[in-house]
Amino acid sequence: MTALNPAPEILLEALSDVPGHAGLGRIWQALPQARLVGGCVRDLLCGREVHDLDLASPFPPEEAQQRLERIGARVIPTGLEHGTVTAVIDHHPYEITTLRRDVSTDGRHAVVAWTDDWQEDAQRRDFTINAMSLDQEGRLSDYFGGLDDLRAGRVRFVGHAVRRIEEDALRCLRFFRFFARYGRGEPDGEACQAITRLKDLMTRLSVERVAMELLKILSGPQLLRTLELMEETGSLAVLLPHHAPLSDLGRLLACDDPSEPLHRLAVLYPPGGVDGQGLAEVGVHLKLSNEGRAMLAALAKPEPELAATLDDDGLRRVLFQQDRSILLLRSWLVQAKELGRPDAGWDELRQRLEALEQPIFPLAGRDLIALGVKPGPDMGQWLKRAQHWWLEQGCRPDAGACRAWLAGQLSPR
Repeated sequence: MTALNPAPEILLEALSDVPGHAGLGRIWQALPQARLVGGCVRDLLCGREVHDLDLASPFPPEEAQQRLERIGARVIPTGLEHGTVTAVIDHHPYEITTLRRDVSTDGRHAVVAWTDDWQEDAQRRDFTINAMSLDQEGRLSDYFGGLDDLRAGRVRFVGHAVRRIEEDALRCLRFFRFFARYGRGEPDGEACQAITRLKDLMTRLSVERVAMELLKILSGPQLLRTLELMEETGSLAVLLPHHAPLSDLGRLLACDDPSEPLHRLAVLYPPGGVDGQGLAEVGVHLKLSNEGRAMLAALAKPEPELAATLDDDGLRRVLFQQDRSILLLRSWLVQAKELGRPDAGWDELRQRLEALEQPIFPLAGRDLIALGVKPGPDMGQWLKRAQHWWLEQGCRPDAGACRAWLAGQLSPR
């Protein structure tokens, strides 16, 4: 499709390529006034991949559920108090929310009431680019200039920025996340002034919500400019105090690194930490998953050492010591620190690292028993010596060669 072309036939053609689009016909059969809303409309307009098809409807949630069940959809009441049900059609989920208006907010939660006014519902959304909707005829409804903002690369709050942040402080972080992906040029001045003024409201947010948005920001394409903007508004000091200079991250981004948020976070909190706060502590503070914390802990280790000049023997040694995926990420960190630019040598090292088979030390206790070593502390020491020799040989000797070496060591001299 032609990006940002709102013509109905163009949008419907683009929609036909989205996974799960086939189920929309059945949803519109049950809820003919429903419209696609939010991110799927935004990304459809600018030709980006659409992941989830979310809809809104003027029907109250209980009635929407009944109508959907009558056309054979499996309906899950995922959030009736907020007006949301999930319809599953041909194993594909569609989130459908009743049109709402805010009755009251406290900066974290909102009390809502149902409405049949589409503009009233759109008015409670965070940004103009997220406030557009699309009906089954491909007609776009845009009450606040979202299409023009999308064309201009402008992330702008719906209505007054201060009021929208006071309703939900997470919108500060969402502003930076969307700026990192859709923003171009100078950021919206009203938004930045409001965030600067209200940044301390973010301390009231749950750590889990903050972490989720931070990781999305860290994977964004305009990361450095976004973090600079967060620093200018004082938000970064609130969310990630004691971080390393952003220039360190700039060196990593200059290497054309993969957009993995945790290894970018590792640059902001290098081994040893900044002002006493290290990478492992940040992982705990952000309440990351066990997998995420383990990855940060592995990235924080100074060993094994990586260098673009390592031969295959050396690569096998480090691959035996640490998981391949971690080594690949660490290679970018070392390249950033040493060079801060793209490098064919590091690219070749990563290619060789991915091609190598995982080294597995071929001896076990039974091999030593067969050579006459009795179970106990001595057996462990001999295994360590054999493994050390095997590593020195580049992890190449097979079980037979290792047994022969060990037999020679055990033989009386």
